[in-house]
Amino acid sequence: MDSTLVSYELTDHIATITLNRPEVRNALNREAYAQLDAAFRQAQRDGDVRCVILTGADPAFCSGDDVKAIMLGAEREATVGRLRDVRPRPTPAAMAVLECDRPVIAAVNGPAVGWGMDLALLCDIRIASERARFAELFIRRGLIADIGGLWRLPQVVGPSRAAELLFTGDVIDAREAERIGLVSRTVPHDELLPAARDLAKRIAANAPLALRHMKEGLRRAATGTVEDIGAYVGSTLAYLFTTEDHHEGALSFVERRTPVFKGR
Repeated sequence: MDSTLVSYELTDHIATITLNRPEVRNALNREAYAQLDAAFRQAQRDGDVRCVILTGADPAFCSGDDVKAIMLGAEREATVGRLRDVRPRPTPAAMAVLECDRPVIAAVNGPAVGWGMDLALLCDIRIASERARFAELFIRRGLIADIGGLWRLPQVVGPSRAAELLFTGDVIDAREAERIGLVSRTVPHDELLPAARDLAKRIAANAPLALRHMKEGLRRAATGTVEDIGAYVGSTLAYLFTTEDHHEGALSFVERRTPVFKGR
């Protein structure tokens, strides 16, 4: 993908998407939002992608909206105009992340605040550098959070703690984020990307079709009933039992060897 504000690299079935506006701590203007959307749509289309890593160019993960451009500058009217639609759609970049059916790891290398925290929340797994900071700053700008804060944050840390973070706009460090379950673990800064890549490789080594359906199951479980989830499990297993990857998984177990999955 030809881009300058968001880079996209694919190696060993792992797509690495990097926010690349370090001079403004990876704040997002309209073009950066569009390139982030495009990067996740590309990962979704690419059959070779089994896992995605999302990170930022140091020193930040993402400082949210570019305040000068989106809130005070020329892009303000276009943003407000879109939100005034009779039925405004969710933020396209947010939906691109949510609709990506490959596991997504956020490697949070520095501050993730405002929409940057929401972006990290839209990912399936979050690993934090010791330099990471998190804050839902919307309330301090006279705004409300996006779907990452309002929908995903209560699922991740519980309703009470989510409300506290949303209502105060408080900043928490990586260790506190780990303590409340916002991130899976905190690692030294230099070990962040190696740790994310190691996890991505372990995920990507598994059956691709099962991975994608497992993620879809988690998405449905967030809002569905027990009956809905049971029906999904039944229909999905009926399909997966017919795949080459399932046969390979069972055969490799019997033959005591590492399976080689092909996504078929």
